[in-house]
Amino acid sequence: MKIILDVMSGDNAPYEIIEGAFLALNEYPTVEIVMTGDQSVIRNYCFEHGHSLDNPRISIAHTTITISMEDEPLSVVRDKAKSSMGIGLKMLANGEGDAFVSAGNTGALHAGSTLVVRRIKGYSRSAIATLLPLESPLLLIDSGANTEVTKEQLEQFAIMGSIYMNRIFGIDRPRVGLANIGTEPTKGPKRLVEAYNHLSESDKINFIGNIEGKQIPFAECDVLVCDGFTGNTILKLTEGLSKFFMSKVKEVFYKNPLTKASGLVMKPQIKRFKKDFDASEYGGAPMLGISKPVIKAHGSSDATAIKNAIRQSMDFVNTGLIKELARQVQKQDKEEQENE
Repeated sequence: MKIILDVMSGDNAPYEIIEGAFLALNEYPTVEIVMTGDQSVIRNYCFEHGHSLDNPRISIAHTTITISMEDEPLSVVRDKAKSSMGIGLKMLANGEGDAFVSAGNTGALHAGSTLVVRRIKGYSRSAIATLLPLESPLLLIDSGANTEVTKEQLEQFAIMGSIYMNRIFGIDRPRVGLANIGTEPTKGPKRLVEAYNHLSESDKINFIGNIEGKQIPFAECDVLVCDGFTGNTILKLTEGLSKFFMSKVKEVFYKNPLTKASGLVMKPQIKRFKKDFDASEYGGAPMLGISKPVIKAHGSSDATAIKNAIRQSMDFVNTGLIKELARQVQKQDKEEQENE
């Protein structure tokens, strides 16, 4: 399986991205990786750190152009179409790889995926689906791609998220919740009240109602649907609170000699606790609704997170998720035509 990896995008690019590529090569014997980026930078780094490029499972697609976090989303198809992200997306669209992974500019990756790789026919929007590291996995969709959505698009997000949780985690009839300020059907602005009623009437999903913020950490649903603005706020708050709690736990155990001794005894449990709430364990967020697998890795991804994002992209391909998403929307269209 060939994975295209954008090594020039992200807060820790290119070095952590390159390290992640070699971790993946060592751990996953069936993977091939095409690194898109500056050939001289990649070669120099590999030479200095003992990584051999004389390996048929790794290659470089050269470009010196990079999309920054400040660039406009459409730059990926305009003035920076030949950037490491732009080239990678074009290669994926042309069938020169099975999946694409980038830790770069979210807006540019979403725009490029939509305009270069294209959406699955029948889906009006693609969405970023992020797994929140909670007591049990909760898929947040959309977590940053679409700031404004319709009730019909929320239903499509729910369908995509349900298929993902079924295929990846084996959950039968995943529970779908709508992010809102209260559990009552009449809570929230008009658009959310209308969305609640629309989702309640859908026989394509297992809708369980509104989900308040205080319910999210307890994973009272399997798929949480919302617009991208709300989703990204939930995501960033969850990440921030996770780091805050870990810093407080560390502070408690380093308070005095007695607590330090207790900390040594508890170290394995603390490490497991930290791992359970570490978003990097999931690697990245799939762009659901795109016709080929695109994974958005976290902007601050380290080598381990990139390795996990590559593993996630491989799982994405192996499960046949995109074929199932396409089949589902075609089935829906056929049913609607028959009912007309």
